[in-house]
Amino acid sequence: MKFWYRRNTLAWLLWPVSVVFCVLGFIRRFSYTSGMLKPVVFTTPVVIIGNISVGGSGKTPLLISICDYLTQQGRKPGVVSRGYGGRIKTVHALSSSDLAVDVGDEPLMIYQRTACPVVIGADRAAAVDYLLSSHDCDIVLADDGLQHYHLARTMEIAVVDAQIKHGNGFCLPAGPLREPVRRLQEVDLVIYNGIPDGTEWESKDKLFYQLDFSLIVNLLNAEQQPLSILKHQRVIAVAGIGQPSRFFRLLQQQGMDIEPRAYADHYVYTLEDINSWQGKTVIMTEKDAVKCRPLIQQQHTHAQFWYLPVKAHWSDALTRFMAWRLENLITGSE
Repeated sequence: MKFWYRRNTLAWLLWPVSVVFCVLGFIRRFSYTSGMLKPVVFTTPVVIIGNISVGGSGKTPLLISICDYLTQQGRKPGVVSRGYGGRIKTVHALSSSDLAVDVGDEPLMIYQRTACPVVIGADRAAAVDYLLSSHDCDIVLADDGLQHYHLARTMEIAVVDAQIKHGNGFCLPAGPLREPVRRLQEVDLVIYNGIPDGTEWESKDKLFYQLDFSLIVNLLNAEQQPLSILKHQRVIAVAGIGQPSRFFRLLQQQGMDIEPRAYADHYVYTLEDINSWQGKTVIMTEKDAVKCRPLIQQQHTHAQFWYLPVKAHWSDALTRFMAWRLENLITGSE
């Protein structure tokens, strides 16, 4: 919502409700930190990768890159996620036959990109229990769940969008925050997606990552082409993510003449949507591609469908920190 990013009249009118929201959140968290309620603890390290705001902060590419890094180091990561937007409401382990409409777009994208075991479930602790009982994992990465205190965590990573940061600084519904900004002082690690404005961020000691992109992939035959082949072309740009404008801006910076089609985050596409793009060149995010591919395969379409995979490129400081911290978590050195 646009008013979440400035303190206008509507935001101030909703501010009293935000105070109530923050108080309820504090009570929920205090009930676990004080020992009134007991979180579920696992001997295998659990790393939460989340944020304090709603909408896209870019945490999923970071989680995928951590999975890839751990796998390259010979480790055995597993992932748990709520499965938001999917029809399956019970604990469920993803398989190659699953569809995004059933398990959620982000879990399916993680599963397809990493080949790591992924288990969904609204109860993250139950999902972790199922994951560890069915797979030989030595570390668990939780996609989101920073506010899911029923699950004990070994490490908390909060991701912040470097450009929009915390919006107007208000909690829901007056602003985009699920918890006050001071919550970031309590997590183990704050990582920025992108480089925030300010000369102080020229330091190489800051923890951030940037999204790399260079190739586009055809949804029907997996053909890869350089992104530059679409330069100066008129394309339909499809984005059903938390911050569609970020994707549109990226394409425009690459010299494309875009016709933007913004959809709600976790939007469920229909055949009518696909048919409306007939005869066009379409480029979309990878998150949208996992939902659109089954529909496109049903149609004898004359459109060109591409998606843009992105990869999180870690800063030198983040690379050093991750190498030390993740290894220590798994070996029990901390």
